[in-house]
Amino acid sequence: MLDKMFELQAELNQRMGMDTKALKGDFDPQKAGQWLNDYIIASSNELEELRDCTFWKHWCAEAKAGERFKLFDLQNARVEVIDLLFFWISLAQCVGLDADDVFNLYQQKLKVNHTRQDNKYAMANKDESDNKSITID
Repeated sequence: MLDKMFELQAELNQRMGMDTKALKGDFDPQKAGQWLNDYIIASSNELEELRDCTFWKHWCAEAKAGERFKLFDLQNARVEVIDLLFFWISLAQCVGLDADDVFNLYQQKLKVNHTRQDNKYAMANKDESDNKSITID
């Protein structure tokens, strides 16, 4: 299904003038960076819209009544998560990833994350060197 989602997203992106499929075949770092930043901005906005489905403001009446962070709009939260997925796939495509690449990198990073948990990962000794071995085959 991930393959199909990447294909459909590439078609939508192309309709909007961002041919992420062509970018994978002929990588242009300037164009990729521009599109990447456009999708980062859009994703950031979607995250804000998702957060607005909760009572996140510490000064609001709901928070003062003990309901801070309560999810009050589940239907819209679900739609916002899907909006994030649209942009997440586009972000992946802007850096030259397809669905198979994403799955491969996910599996590699998952191992790193489990190892970090096994070794009691802490912010105080954060070291990203374990990410250096995560590459596309």
